[in-house]
Amino acid sequence: MVQPSDPIAFHRHAHGKVAMVSTLTLTSDNLSIVYTPGVGEVSRVIAEDRSTVRDLTGKQNMVAIVTDGSAVLGLGDIGPEAALPVMEGKAAIFSEFAGVSAVPICLDTKDPQAIVDTVRYLAPGFGGINLEDISAPRCFEIERRLTAELDIPVFHDDQHGTAIVVLAGLINALKVTGKGSDVRIAISGAGAAGLAIAHLLVAYGMTCIRISDSKGVLTSGRENINPDQREVLALSSAGQTWKQGRTVLDGADVFIGVSKAGLFNAEDIGRMRSEPVVFALANPVPEIMPDEARAGGAAVVATGRSDFPNQINNALVFPGLFRGLLDHRVSHVTTAVKLAAARALATLIEDPSPDRIVPSIFDERVVPAIADAVGRAEG
Repeated sequence: MVQPSDPIAFHRHAHGKVAMVSTLTLTSDNLSIVYTPGVGEVSRVIAEDRSTVRDLTGKQNMVAIVTDGSAVLGLGDIGPEAALPVMEGKAAIFSEFAGVSAVPICLDTKDPQAIVDTVRYLAPGFGGINLEDISAPRCFEIERRLTAELDIPVFHDDQHGTAIVVLAGLINALKVTGKGSDVRIAISGAGAAGLAIAHLLVAYGMTCIRISDSKGVLTSGRENINPDQREVLALSSAGQTWKQGRTVLDGADVFIGVSKAGLFNAEDIGRMRSEPVVFALANPVPEIMPDEARAGGAAVVATGRSDFPNQINNALVFPGLFRGLLDHRVSHVTTAVKLAAARALATLIEDPSPDRIVPSIFDERVVPAIADAVGRAEG
């Protein structure tokens, strides 16, 4: 038997993780309806009224997972071929947990214009677009343009999926520590995920946010910060009332890391305020390991890994989110939708504890709860 602990053998044995299959059993009686000549009548109806395509084809349950392979997991720019196993895995999760048909589309270009054009040309066959593993800052432009040009939802999971799970986890972590929305939040990582997290936290009412990158803390006076970083600074600057210390963590209540391995140690955590919350989400090795974070005094610790408690993983969000977007025919992923998804996810944990602030991906309540929240947010 092939063991999952051997990923190369496992994937070679599986020959990929997804396939296109028929929703019908083809027989001699129905073949002429499924295909020619009967299908021509369906095409004629759609040509006369394009809105009927959602009812007469699989478009309403079909999502394109689009990547250029430029920011894959912790591997970086590895190209479209090497990104394909990850996109297949995402498609398998879509299918297994939400019954959504998802197609991996790996593009051999990093040109934003080419990506936008390609997705726009492909869009008629899909009910939604999931952008994946596209590096910043290009991902911001691509998402903005596609959102403006398409009448189906466009969602960059690395940004907003991460932000939704982080907010859900943080809502419950603050219940554990007894702290409120006036907490001081330090974010390490000023790329796609870090900026999206900051945006969503501000929308929720947490404005005391400090963001750092490899060059230090972001400030409005710093050179070479992009417009998206400047926008987040403008939203959060009113709450930056604590003095800057040796690290971005000094004096913070909450640390959220979406950067790189091994940046901090127990002493750094000790320089935070009492009962700090530590979300060290770099993969596969976090900014600080859980044991060391707890040794520094952390009250709640989360990572992106499945072998520690409190896994902050996008897979908790995107199946239910797209199930809701498709079922309720939502055309745009608004801030209200993202906040509703985060609150729904948080609510599934009735009695949060230091080792349980988010549900498991295998919790059967997750997808319907998020899908329902999406519908109510847009209702």
